[in-house]
Amino acid sequence: MLHAIIMAGGSGTRFWPASRKVKPKQLLPLAGSRTMIQATCDRLGAVVPAERTSVITSRLLVEPIGVQLPELRPAAIIGEPCRRDTAPCVGLAAALVAAEDPDGVMLVCPSDHVILQHDKFADAVRRGVAVIDEQPDAIVTFGIRPSYPAESFGYIQQGKALAGHEAYAVECFREKPDRATAEKYVAEGNFLWNSGIFLWKAKTILDALAKHEPEMHTHLQNIASAIGTDSFEKVLDTEFAAILGKSIDYAVMERHDKVVVIEAPFDWDDVGSWQAVSRLQPLDDHGNAVVGDHIGIDSKNCIVQAEPGHTIVTIDTEDLIVVQTADATLVAPRSSEERVREAVAELEKRGMTDKI
Repeated sequence: MLHAIIMAGGSGTRFWPASRKVKPKQLLPLAGSRTMIQATCDRLGAVVPAERTSVITSRLLVEPIGVQLPELRPAAIIGEPCRRDTAPCVGLAAALVAAEDPDGVMLVCPSDHVILQHDKFADAVRRGVAVIDEQPDAIVTFGIRPSYPAESFGYIQQGKALAGHEAYAVECFREKPDRATAEKYVAEGNFLWNSGIFLWKAKTILDALAKHEPEMHTHLQNIASAIGTDSFEKVLDTEFAAILGKSIDYAVMERHDKVVVIEAPFDWDDVGSWQAVSRLQPLDDHGNAVVGDHIGIDSKNCIVQAEPGHTIVTIDTEDLIVVQTADATLVAPRSSEERVREAVAELEKRGMTDKI
């Protein structure tokens, strides 16, 4: 059977001050009336029923996610005791799926992507499942055709086409490139953005972790042995904390013998920073992306977000990010959006934890 796993442990610091530890970006409605995680669950509903959908998140977010996703079983929202990157997250999910369904297939999705074409998403997933039905030890990932030479995404190089499938063997994975390299990738035409959406059998990913990350796998086995027992939470706390954090890309994807990429037929946005708002919201006549009340006087190409009841006025401004919340306001050039993380680090340094 097909199971869906939503990875929702991120802190979303680049979306400060709207995104906070207790309400990070995946719990915010950044691309419509539904929050990011609700929209993800809605999309998955086209291919996987709610009873086979789970969320791996931080302990801090288990309760608020449960409120936002009442259709899920409470036991399906699993809180990690600490952050250990995506490989342990995926391994924990695989152990839980395998305990329930030893032959289960897992669709793993981040909680903060925007994919509006649910029918095309479902079609791509079904194509991936067909590959795994034929090649059970394969790992399937989904690549996005680049629309510009992005420096903020990893890339997947397509290799040979798979007979009978609209899919390709992965030649190699490439890390986030500099501008010149990104331009080269786009020009060559056989490179796709790495979406971070994966499909595999639970057994396949556990076997891959056993081969490439044996120490991590041992801790995951210890956790798996406690599933369904009264000691599960205690074992999870101890064993998960002992794992050395690593991304699933480094741990498995770049080392597995059989990785397949399907070019996504759907539009995709990873909503990585405030710049995404200008892609997801309609622009006014001056190129401003506005959420809330805004009066712009000779202002253009700004991103403005205000809470209900608050009006932001900009005068003679260009290419700014202005975000207002009840207890904090961000004003920065759009070109400095990556430095928002520095603001969060500075708040933490000053002991202003109530603002993060």
